[in-house]
Amino acid sequence: MKNEINNKKMTVINGGHFSDLEGFYEEVSELFMKDEDWKVGTLDSFDDILYGVDFDITWKDSEKSKEDLGFDLTKDFYENKIKQGKPFNVTLIQQKLDDFIDGNGQTLFEILTEIIESHKNIRLILD
Repeated sequence: MKNEINNKKMTVINGGHFSDLEGFYEEVSELFMKDEDWKVGTLDSFDDILYGVDFDITWKDSEKSKEDLGFDLTKDFYENKIKQGKPFNVTLIQQKLDDFIDGNGQTLFEILTEIIESHKNIRLILD
């Protein structure tokens, strides 16, 4: 019996290939941007490349990524934006950091999976 789900294109984000956000960006750039002369480098650009994509995405080693892109890296992410200052809204980012530390924010892993899941033509499978 043929599995109808297999008619859809499938790609794999391999959590074993990276341990930080820059590595994640390199992984998805390689998967989705092979023939482009620019690479994914922000959460917004990651969201942008998913428009028009009609894939099943399997995130292999997602538990490793959940840990790698968890509390410590997310805290560093916000702190680095605050240190950079412009063009970032430091007040807003400080509020996000404070909320996150208080347990009311998402980790980078949760933000990335939410971005993927916001695209209705993409089915995310955490493996």
